[in-house]
Amino acid sequence: MPDRDNICTRRDSSHCCSGRCLGPLSFYTGATGARVTLSSDGRRAERVGNTFRDGLVFSSRPVKVRERVRLRVERSAPQWHGALRVGFTAIRPTHRTLPSFAIPHLTDTPGYWAGIVPEVCSHPGSELQFWVTPHGELKLKVLGTEKILLKGVDVRQPLWAMIDVYGQTSAVLLLGSKKKNLFSVQTSCPVPVPPPVSSRDGLASHINSNVFPSHATLSLESLWPPMDPWYFLSDNEQITGASENCVVCLCQKSTVILRCGHQCLCLECVDRVCVIFRECPLCREPFSDLLDVSLAPS
Repeated sequence: MPDRDNICTRRDSSHCCSGRCLGPLSFYTGATGARVTLSSDGRRAERVGNTFRDGLVFSSRPVKVRERVRLRVERSAPQWHGALRVGFTAIRPTHRTLPSFAIPHLTDTPGYWAGIVPEVCSHPGSELQFWVTPHGELKLKVLGTEKILLKGVDVRQPLWAMIDVYGQTSAVLLLGSKKKNLFSVQTSCPVPVPPPVSSRDGLASHINSNVFPSHATLSLESLWPPMDPWYFLSDNEQITGASENCVVCLCQKSTVILRCGHQCLCLECVDRVCVIFRECPLCREPFSDLLDVSLAPS
């Protein structure tokens, strides 16, 4: 059995793993979505091309219970709906063709668990952590608040982190991981300090800040559950006119017409869209308050 104190990582010969080191953490190069490219020693995943899908990536090794995977959103594509999905899988990543989506293509299969990160928490520069508890809860920390995304993760077997670079999220960077123990904190192998988000991506963030409330005025509770409808559309398909059901809750009839002309929300969801997002969920046309909406004729 080798002495762990003398094991040096391949990425950085000056670093020797100790008992407090969780080992290196990157994305697994052998199993990525069809549109994913990896860089920065496998720690940066970018979805390329004019699409919102095929952005699946997995951790290069199993992560421990209570090991918090740390991410930063690097780039955004605000023309799409929805954003980042995070979770875990008990199925070892392998060299194979992956489906287009984590939700529902993988989560409908036993051994995969994923939750939705709200769009407003996923603009360039946003940092978040996600992990699984000993009780099988998938938890997210963002905006200084922790939230349970789902329950029922099987922690009796090894788990790989699973990330879907989906929708508005077009690139993410792994910042490492940490695990809080009773009397100590373990961390993954050190990585270079990441450069700041580029000015181009910062511009996208600035544009989004004009539409969404600032972090200072947000709480994670006000964003829950995420208004992130999953669209079964081709990349070039356009959504126009009236939707039979509300595009947020997907169950109530859409009875509200927005200023842009889209009839796509029910009475129960329009208040929340007005307060939090202040824009049409289909075309992104902003509206200021309920004076900009009207009821469809019955």
